[in-house]
Amino acid sequence: MLPLMLIACYPSEDLNIPVGNDNNIPATDLDIYIQKEFIDKYDMAIRYKYVDNYVNPGERVAPPAIDNVRPMLDFIEDFWINPYLEIDNGEAFFKEHVPPEIIFLGGLIYNSDGTVTLGTADAGARITFTNVNGIDPENENWVSQQLNVVYHEFAHTIHQRYKLPASFETISPSGYTSAGAWFTLTNEEALRRGFVSPYATSNPNEDFAETVSFFLFEKDFYNIYITQEEDCNDIGCEERNEGRKKINQKLNAIIDHYQKVVGISLEELRAAIQSRLG
Repeated sequence: MLPLMLIACYPSEDLNIPVGNDNNIPATDLDIYIQKEFIDKYDMAIRYKYVDNYVNPGERVAPPAIDNVRPMLDFIEDFWINPYLEIDNGEAFFKEHVPPEIIFLGGLIYNSDGTVTLGTADAGARITFTNVNGIDPENENWVSQQLNVVYHEFAHTIHQRYKLPASFETISPSGYTSAGAWFTLTNEEALRRGFVSPYATSNPNEDFAETVSFFLFEKDFYNIYITQEEDCNDIGCEERNEGRKKINQKLNAIIDHYQKVVGISLEELRAAIQSRLG
């Protein structure tokens, strides 16, 4: 399970891109690679040199170490981009929905309420990865955090463009928390309410994105969130099973929704991702 975290999803689509005169700066091998593999192919810029304009006022984070940028690019190619290229309609879907900017920040963003921002997105216009300087593809926690960020934020493009699945908000309506209260819940309390994580209880949009994300990256998703415990003899077990029934309803609605509105099989995408995770 993931530690306490926050994935921030901002409503603005304005891109506050730094303006500077870089015309006289020779392109590095890294910049040439980014141009060829990301900008030319997907019209997706990778921002790793600038920091302040990509965070909120008062937030201070370090840029990624230059030696970590190419490994991070390899990581998102392997676990985010390439799985889409392997499935039916995946390449067309990715090119149509990918945000125009990807931001790399070196460290985490710590918030005054005790949460940590692992990544942010601006309404389909930008995805920000934090903790790039902590890159460690062998560390399960680091991998899970980064994949949760990108799958969660990319999932927001679906409900932003095509709305939520019909009746999605009615599956567990009483389980959503009041504003700013999600991080007081434990993982089990969220499960009993019918959510894959405490953050999913924030609102239906975050519930949708978290369910998609966890389904794609969590190898034990079915065991944790779908399969019913047998021989329940206490209220906790019964409530967990009821929560799993709600998550299963949500998952089925989401799978149908993706197939209907964009022609993507989330089950095929999960298989492609899980084959890489081992």
